[in-house]
Amino acid sequence: MKLAIVTAYPPSKVTLTEYGYYLVKHFRLQEEVTELILITDRTDEPKDLNFEENGCKITVKECWSFNSYSNIFSISKTISQTKPDAVLFNLQFLKFGDKKIPAALGLMLPFICKSKGIPTISLLHNILEQVDLENAGFTKNKLLQSIYNFIGTTLTKFVLASDILAVTISKYVTTLEDKYKVKNVALIPHGAFETPPEPDFKLPAGPKQVMAFGKFGTYKKVEILIEAVEEIRARTNEDIEIVIAGTDSPNTPGYLEEMKQKYSHVPQIRYTGYVAEEDVAKIFGDSAVTVFPYTSTTGSSGVLHQAGSYGNAVALPDLGDLSVLVKEEGYVGEFFDAHNTSSLANAIEKIITDDAYRVQLAKQNYKAACSLPMSTITQMYIDYFKAIQKSKESGFNIDISTVEKKLVH
Repeated sequence: MKLAIVTAYPPSKVTLTEYGYYLVKHFRLQEEVTELILITDRTDEPKDLNFEENGCKITVKECWSFNSYSNIFSISKTISQTKPDAVLFNLQFLKFGDKKIPAALGLMLPFICKSKGIPTISLLHNILEQVDLENAGFTKNKLLQSIYNFIGTTLTKFVLASDILAVTISKYVTTLEDKYKVKNVALIPHGAFETPPEPDFKLPAGPKQVMAFGKFGTYKKVEILIEAVEEIRARTNEDIEIVIAGTDSPNTPGYLEEMKQKYSHVPQIRYTGYVAEEDVAKIFGDSAVTVFPYTSTTGSSGVLHQAGSYGNAVALPDLGDLSVLVKEEGYVGEFFDAHNTSSLANAIEKIITDDAYRVQLAKQNYKAACSLPMSTITQMYIDYFKAIQKSKESGFNIDISTVEKKLVH
């Protein structure tokens, strides 16, 4: 199979970059895949392809840019020129831009690709029907929310034109099938990026590191985390370092710099900036707890899967997709009220002051991550692509349920 993947890719800072990296890393190990064509955004630095040779050819086509109006043409042209056997789109609603027109045009690409007769799967990490537009930082205006929902419904129909639309959470399947009356939506879990050898779950000497990881400023807010740790410090003798690992969200430039100024009086806060792939394991491995200071959710959480892979205990809000993910995939953590600083303080304190409990959570999360490795996830995509090809040859529509039964078996 000559497989094209349309995705942002390291060292890009565009959303879903890291997921794109791990898709490539594991697709190249599938024996059916002889060549990967990476249709990526342009970056100043070379793409991170530091993989061991395994016989799979990897071709990089940098042909699109965030917020470019021409992405729909350049990506379509690249697909036509490279002639892949199949195409996988790694998508969310703001994948191609945070401006309305470039974002919308990019999401029409699965429809165009399907029209070319190429087997097409679109992985959609979030669906607008499950996003709180106000808390996720889109808009507070009710009229604009209605407009966003109308546009989102229209664009979802274009993405649904794919042979298969893959989603990572089961309730997304039900929501899309009920609203759009379709039968081509498949549940393919997020998967754990890596499954390293089981850690010893010991913490490094020094202060206990309470860490948040991601792109901050919209629905990921560090204020509640900093203030919760300050509350713990006021009532205990715990030596705690706050670690803010990551960068501003593209929608809120300058947010973390503002936080540095606002909380300049608070000791032991470390802002790491962008975390390179080779440093991710240490960031998680050194942390006593990974905290999710979210006011909303916009899809399956890559950070939760990473925390599990590296054996972390987690403190997370009991809301939206995080709650579903924990129930469906076997992760555990200490829940808190997303809008209550004391609730978060209590959750963090319970974990960092009881080492046996911290290790219990960490071991269960590692076990959950190991149950869905990325190698399994990429094999699921291969099986669906085979089913699409078979349906095209037979002239019958693809039967999602038949493939799912095979995967379960």
